[in-house]
Amino acid sequence: NLITRKVRNFLIQGAKDGYEWAWADTGGTDKTSSTELTEAINSMFQYYAASNICYAYLSDVRPNDPATEAPSWDSSEIWQLVGSEWHHRGWTLQELLAPHNVAFMSRDWTLLGNKYTLADELEVATTIPASVLRLEEEFATMSIATRMSWAAQRKTTRVEDEAYCLLGIFGVNMPTIYGEGRN
Repeated sequence: NLITRKVRNFLIQGAKDGYEWAWADTGGTDKTSSTELTEAINSMFQYYAASNICYAYLSDVRPNDPATEAPSWDSSEIWQLVGSEWHHRGWTLQELLAPHNVAFMSRDWTLLGNKYTLADELEVATTIPASVLRLEEEFATMSIATRMSWAAQRKTTRVEDEAYCLLGIFGVNMPTIYGEGRN
């Protein structure tokens, strides 16, 4: 099972990095309880922001050459990173913006770099300025139109999630009502 393998590898990586506690957003929210679902969606951005590290698993990216200590991207590898499906999912935008430390892991859980070291490549992939990713500039100081543009090409499974995945990025809390469509 892919999710089980992903969570197991996440826990192994966290333990290697010295962490005793971990949180994975792969499920666990009772979606039949509108109260629990609303609380989870409204709190998710804060969970990421309060984390010591967020591991972004890029299942479609091959690892770097292990002979190099730091990422040394050639043009095809940069395209692979920039083109990763992770950059096109709605909910991953808050995973990128909220935490101070995001470690990008390849499909075999090799460290590709973090949002600071990969800021230039991530800017190409997301249009989010490298200065924001390097925490030199607060994303909240960017205009609403700019922040909306970061989400414009992202996809979600449910149409309502197009809005819900942006709540923390705009500092908004609201009840969630699945079935409301684009309203």
